Amino acid sequence: MAKLLYRLGFWSAKNRIKVLIGSITLLVIAAIVALSMGIHFGEETSIPGLASQKTLEVMEKEFPNPQGNLGKTQLVLKAPDNETLSSEAAKQLITAKLKEVAADQEVSSVVGPYENHSLNADSTIGYATITYKVPGADVTDVSKDSVNRIAESLRDAGWQAELIGDGYVKMATSSPTEGLGVLLALVILAVALGSIITGVLPILTAGLGLGFGIMLIIIGTSFLNIPSFALSLAGMLGLAVGIDYALFIIARYRQQLAEGYERREAIAIANGTAGSAVVFAGVTVIIALVGFSFVGVPFLTAMGTAGALTVLTAILMTIFVVPAILELLGEKVKVPTKRSKRKGSNQKPANHGNLWGRFVTGQPLVAVVLGVALLATLALPFFHMETGLGNDGHKSPDKTERRAYDLLSEAYGEGYHGPLVILAETDGGKEAAANLNKVIEEVKTYPNIAMVNPAVTGPSGKISLITVMPTTGPNDSKTIDLVHLIRDKAPEIEQQDHIKIGVTGSTAVNIDITQKLNQALPKFCLIIVGLAFVLLMLVFRSILVPIKAVLGFILSLGATLGFVTFVVQDGHFQNLFNFYAEAPVFNFLPIIVVGVLFGLAMDYEVFLVSRMREEFKKSGDAKKSVLAGIRNSGGVVTAAGLIMVAVFTGFILAEEPMVKVMGLALAFGVLFDAFIVRLLVVPGVMTLLGKSAWYFPKWLDRLLPNLDVEGEGVMEEVEKKRLAAEIEPKVRLLG
Repeated sequence: MAKLLYRLGFWSAKNRIKVLIGSITLLVIAAIVALSMGIHFGEETSIPGLASQKTLEVMEKEFPNPQGNLGKTQLVLKAPDNETLSSEAAKQLITAKLKEVAADQEVSSVVGPYENHSLNADSTIGYATITYKVPGADVTDVSKDSVNRIAESLRDAGWQAELIGDGYVKMATSSPTEGLGVLLALVILAVALGSIITGVLPILTAGLGLGFGIMLIIIGTSFLNIPSFALSLAGMLGLAVGIDYALFIIARYRQQLAEGYERREAIAIANGTAGSAVVFAGVTVIIALVGFSFVGVPFLTAMGTAGALTVLTAILMTIFVVPAILELLGEKVKVPTKRSKRKGSNQKPANHGNLWGRFVTGQPLVAVVLGVALLATLALPFFHMETGLGNDGHKSPDKTERRAYDLLSEAYGEGYHGPLVILAETDGGKEAAANLNKVIEEVKTYPNIAMVNPAVTGPSGKISLITVMPTTGPNDSKTIDLVHLIRDKAPEIEQQDHIKIGVTGSTAVNIDITQKLNQALPKFCLIIVGLAFVLLMLVFRSILVPIKAVLGFILSLGATLGFVTFVVQDGHFQNLFNFYAEAPVFNFLPIIVVGVLFGLAMDYEVFLVSRMREEFKKSGDAKKSVLAGIRNSGGVVTAAGLIMVAVFTGFILAEEPMVKVMGLALAFGVLFDAFIVRLLVVPGVMTLLGKSAWYFPKWLDRLLPNLDVEGEGVMEEVEKKRLAAEIEPKVRLLG
């Protein structure tokens, strides 16, 4: 692979104009195709085979929804002080305002608080339901502005009027704040690479790769059910790894220039050596993301596939376009230290290292104990982590949907947001009605019940719906216990009363999804850890190095999930990160963090330790190889880690809680892994292990293929070319 990438680097540099025009043309064609096919994101988050999902399918057959997935908006109203919604003046005002809403051509129906009987006990709060003719995602801004103006006019009259529902609220998958992360990344790149022009290059190629990947994802929405929030993960990853991968190749290119290589030769060497590590690291990230499919959750599979696609396009843009632009920039790329590899060097010997390298190799036990203790402490909150789904109650109080959520909770209790639906199937006999009432009375005796509505029987006469409102919210442990209690009682009820019951509804479905994801997490971790061990053993030809890398990944993973739990669930530092309420950790976040952080951790492991191995094979000095690895790759890993943190921090500043939490987890995950594990613990462990770190049984070495990620074959070929170039003039002279 390294030799192929070496030749590809030469070809791209030589055909730089063709490569640039071709890549831009591909992006334009993909954009035209994507926009002509349209954007068709789906928001389906169900999991086939769940108990609640099976019950839901039976319910939908018996009670088909004539309105389907049409968008709905609730206009939640609270009367001014000392007034109620039941007064004649209030009725006239609200009725007149709702007639204005109904005049909108996109509105299918409007049901006011007097028709839906939504007034609370003291008649101070109620809501109107607005149903549109199209799905919520297709409701136009004009219609949203229309209902917003009516809400504003009610506020001017002294009422509190708030809006909630998919007809008004749309998940923000992108935010202008993401640009702040990119700007910060540009500053880091400019410092690391010595100039703004060179610093722009990784952002340019990452942007091309991300744009192409996003267009492919949009095309894919016409054929696959891809949720819109998959774009957030794909955007984070595509941008971050695209910048980092370009940085790795440019940094190696500058090192080769500093050693006296001709520019085009330096480009080819960089593409063959650092490019090999880029491809390996990128493929590792892709495998981890595609591994989401092992969990058996369709929307996670779609998210992983979307992220893998942007990582793939980032790799392709890096190994094809970066060499072309480097050749195009020529002398504008600043060389760190001009020296000749063959005519002396002013470089410090590798064993001198730098200040950080001398500290870690001088006090390796202190470095390891300090790093492990810090990460273990950060991981402690992980052991009481609770997962669930977010809702509008976790948003900023400045948002109308958050205020509407709070009003509904005030009026009807937290359980209003988490109703349960019991589907009761009878035999249709004479005693069916009496048995059904007996079941309802029994359910009323269960703990944590606020209200049980009368049964609604379907057309078949055998299936009925019983709506149960808990006293607690949808993510509360008491609500989860209630769902399990009803299911535990089901066999007894079926035996005694001849009624088969099941629990469904959005709350029960979300509880089942959370349980499914929690059960899948250990299996997914085992797959990822096993994959890491095998891949790293292939790369580094060592037993202890992969074990060390895997244990380091587990440490950084535990610290990341522990820190997220500490902030999001326990409520610490929420003002600092602009979180507005204590909430469970998003149920799919741990699996996403495992897959993504694994890939990124292996990136840093490969780029740092491969340079150590490269030096060890030359000198056989273990400590010198650690110093050389830190000296040659430590700065690049530092810059790459800072860039990742900067990009993910831009997502922390987003408004959507789901995006914020993903940004928080990935930003601090990279921070812990790159700076504590890879730059503190790993060098310390490698120093303590000494030469034994590179022990590899000869029989296993012969059995396994050699991936040559360090580009050893490339450097041998370059050295042969150099010797041939030096010998040829001498041969001619002798002749």
